[in-house]
Amino acid sequence: MLSGEAGMGVQLDLADIQGNVLTAYGKLGFPKGRCLLLNIVDGRAGRTLLDLVRPYVTTALRWPSTKDAPKPGAVFQKRPQVAVNLAFTFWGLLALGVPIRSLRGMPDEFIDGMPARADILGDNFPKPIEQAWDEVWLWREDPKRRVHVLVTLNAQMNPDGTPVAELDALTRLIEGHVAATQGGVLLLSGHRGADPRWQDLSALLERQADGTAQPLPTEHFGFLDAIGDPVFAGQHEASKMAERVRGQGKLLPDQRWAPLATGEFLLGHPDESQEIAGAPMPLDFSRNGTFIAYRKLHQNVAAFRDAIDRMAVAFAGVMQMPHHEACETLRAKIAGRWSDRVPLIQAPDYAAWQAVRQRRAEAARQGDAATLAALDRALVDFTFRDDPHGAKCPFGSHLRRSNTRDMMDPLLASPDPKQWNGSVLNNRRRILRRGLPYGAAPPDATGDDAEHGIVLLATCASLFRQFEFVQQQWMQYGLDFNAGNDTCPIIGNHGEAAKFVIAADPAGDKPPFICDRLPQFVETRGGEYFFVPSMTALRMIAAGIVDPT
Repeated sequence: MLSGEAGMGVQLDLADIQGNVLTAYGKLGFPKGRCLLLNIVDGRAGRTLLDLVRPYVTTALRWPSTKDAPKPGAVFQKRPQVAVNLAFTFWGLLALGVPIRSLRGMPDEFIDGMPARADILGDNFPKPIEQAWDEVWLWREDPKRRVHVLVTLNAQMNPDGTPVAELDALTRLIEGHVAATQGGVLLLSGHRGADPRWQDLSALLERQADGTAQPLPTEHFGFLDAIGDPVFAGQHEASKMAERVRGQGKLLPDQRWAPLATGEFLLGHPDESQEIAGAPMPLDFSRNGTFIAYRKLHQNVAAFRDAIDRMAVAFAGVMQMPHHEACETLRAKIAGRWSDRVPLIQAPDYAAWQAVRQRRAEAARQGDAATLAALDRALVDFTFRDDPHGAKCPFGSHLRRSNTRDMMDPLLASPDPKQWNGSVLNNRRRILRRGLPYGAAPPDATGDDAEHGIVLLATCASLFRQFEFVQQQWMQYGLDFNAGNDTCPIIGNHGEAAKFVIAADPAGDKPPFICDRLPQFVETRGGEYFFVPSMTALRMIAAGIVDPT
């Protein structure tokens, strides 16, 4: 396992890594997006198209920063108007002519594909994927309908909230290249939404008095999102790593934070087991590549709002609090955070949350940068050691399920710090979360038939050990959290008897509370597993020179 010091100094070949692996574009000024899906009918035509699009692909080379003075010798790329990235399914790589001897080195779950593993992932609920998913993902035994290539376009935004013109220009360019193949490559249609030819994405926007729009880091349920992604060795500049890893790397037994091993997220690098996992040959084909699980997740916003309002009536009576306070508290207990990202570990009740908010507002008024920085750090820099009963943050909350931190330490309750293990049992289950919301969810909507949700790109080196384990074991079961058969209260599958338990505080005088009859809040509407190759591998695929020997 990489030590903290060794992990800080890892140098990655940023020019060889696709940019969406290291960068969450939405947080860096790219609040608009579009996803196109292609089918390769003729391998030669597909390779030609790939070679034409490849120069537009955005790498992980850093962009010049307006905040930091450029360092001598630093290599940057021009900040694009639209970031372009490519990924491929197993069948897409096969159609492009990647040799079987290379492809047989791919992991089983990637070869199977996401639709074939719907039961494992819980996606055949509440309806089978044949009824619930967008038509574009259901190939129905027609080879020309099978998803082969994912093209993601992440765009900057005009002041009025529309995407920059380059987004449509690049889309037309790709459409033109596809048309030029004369049927050798097909742009797949069948997305729900305004245009069936692609999936449009957009951050939620706040309209200003002057007619401009401000993108918000918020998803449709009302929580501020895009926080807590893992940090791994080489991901950031060494000078910034010590600060970035706090709360977002791995927790060492001595309670220091360190970056996770690079191999947890990039192939060809040592992982947390101090091994370089087996990968397709040749090494140049797999090194610096990774996998993503594309998930279109429909959010039942009205159902969520109505359920919270219903349960808050009883909760307010039991806890003797106003209804609005009960609603906010229930939302926080279910998520593990308050709606503005403040974790329950930091502010376990409504009064404590309001105190944190007041402190932030006061620091902002006074221009107190040190206090604001400390409050920002507290959003991620915490553990569960001081909450062994789940009285502050419930065991089954989404936060504790998605990133267990030190909670899985079998010696968590030991009074001897020398016996602590940190987050070692959590370190091999982390995923990078990429993606953006889609659609709009009007606050007065009475139903959830409209298009609104999140497109999640879960990025990791092992789909089985990381993404699938978290999705199946931690989101769809409760045994690891002493919650029986209870699933995640937000993204889990909810049958008629679905519930969520808010534990009582042993030091208080209030009883536990059971949130009962949870409706289904999130449903999958499509998805697939993709391989994200390095720039070297992209050139090899486009040239047809992948040689496994």
